[in-house]
Amino acid sequence: MKTSHKIFIALTVIAAMSVNAFTVSALPADSLALSSKRIVKGHVYHPEFDEKVIVGNDTTNLIIQDKNYGRYDRGLFNYLFIPKKQWTFGLMASYGEFDASDVQILQALKDFDFSGKQYAIRPSVAYFFKNNQCIGLKFDYTRQEADLGRFAVNLGEDLSFDIHDISYYSTNYSFGVFYRNYVGLGKSRRFAVFNEAALTFGSGTSRFRRPYNSGIRDTQTQYTDVALNFSPGLCVFIMDYVSFNISFGVFGVHLRNEKQTTDGVDEGSRFSSGADFKFNLFNINFGIGVHI
Repeated sequence: MKTSHKIFIALTVIAAMSVNAFTVSALPADSLALSSKRIVKGHVYHPEFDEKVIVGNDTTNLIIQDKNYGRYDRGLFNYLFIPKKQWTFGLMASYGEFDASDVQILQALKDFDFSGKQYAIRPSVAYFFKNNQCIGLKFDYTRQEADLGRFAVNLGEDLSFDIHDISYYSTNYSFGVFYRNYVGLGKSRRFAVFNEAALTFGSGTSRFRRPYNSGIRDTQTQYTDVALNFSPGLCVFIMDYVSFNISFGVFGVHLRNEKQTTDGVDEGSRFSSGADFKFNLFNINFGIGVHI
């Protein structure tokens, strides 16, 4: 045997040993070449990657192959959850109401009359340009109302006050674009987690009324803002084409410009910015999605 042939055989054995899913004797030349290309591109190959499912009139892989950027294969798969070329129409809504008379512990406080509510509606539409990945548009309308009829405390000369006839109202509209990436959790294609990045542009008004010098002082604020938010969530298919979604805000940055007037007289304006990185219990959204 010539020396060049020996070197060629040795290199073939080394390449075959580097592929964990096969033995040297079981790898044909074409499969070896394909596996080598996958490793070079950063893909870790598993036999489950060959499993197919039928979507419409096409067949596609059940497991989406992602690049392995780390040194180790964790054995975590991204199963196909929503195939490409699908449209999704979603609707998220929230409603909350509080009344001091409905809470038992607040009956110990005398002269406390407070009520408030908040409701929001958030329709959206998205298109899946890739398996488990979509881009879309969404609209947000939020309304807040709060009325304090009276809150009086008399604990002596050091602590005594009486607050009454205070109200606050706000209305906000926003429009945005978002990108959402799903990670399927099993072959059943029923459960998935997702992460959403949304860029929104909004505007709104608020009104704050309170007694002042034997009269009512009325302060109105107009504002515009831009925000970039990241929201993880969970999606569950409750029917073949209907899903239930829950998401919550975790991280976001925003820019805001405000202009304020009191009793029709300009008081000034301000520009603010900020960033939040926390689990926000007041930014939990529930919704229904229809997939076609």
